[in-house]
Amino acid sequence: MTTFDALLPQTPTDGKRTGRIRQKNEELILSAAAEEFARHGYKGTSMNAIALRAGLPKANLHYYFTNKLGLYVEVMRHILELWDNAFDHLTVEDDPAVALADYIRTKMEFSRKQPQASKIFAMEVISGCECLSAHFNEDYREWFRGRAAVLQGWSDAGKMDPIDPMHLIFLIWSSTQHYADFSDQIRRITGQRRITKDDFERGTETLIRVILKGCGLTPPR
Repeated sequence: MTTFDALLPQTPTDGKRTGRIRQKNEELILSAAAEEFARHGYKGTSMNAIALRAGLPKANLHYYFTNKLGLYVEVMRHILELWDNAFDHLTVEDDPAVALADYIRTKMEFSRKQPQASKIFAMEVISGCECLSAHFNEDYREWFRGRAAVLQGWSDAGKMDPIDPMHLIFLIWSSTQHYADFSDQIRRITGQRRITKDDFERGTETLIRVILKGCGLTPPR
């Protein structure tokens, strides 16, 4: 077991009811933790503040997550798994216009539905990515190279214009996550109290059109 995995809670085997209760409480805790970490950063957040936001006794937090670092890492790992899984199934045989458009839509939905987790990840990376060093290991780099190889395969097959695949991935990541990480900037510029679902839909269609056109692709209907 890696140091990273050792930080995470172990699942008991005392029946389905306990499993459902555990899942509900973990989701509640992770949601509360995401709010606190996004507002106050890792150092400025306490387990007591997370417990208060979750409406649970502090002892319950320590039952599921033994320390603040373990909870912090789990919040980030959760969104990284969602992001990565959405990019796992691309193949050279896919239509790049459809595949890239679907991926952009999925990433924008993550930004709309889980903005706090995205902000925590952004702050962690900006501060040096120390708590995620175990995640961004050689296995992850190999996974990334595999994703870039699919995009390169599309170019080699003449399915899209020659584009540096690594920088294309970085462009998609940064542009979609902007709507979560810099939501306050967007709100202040537009004068809105919040970014609406319609705003996200218009942003999504704009990104799809601009990115796909830049790759020599026609956006799918």
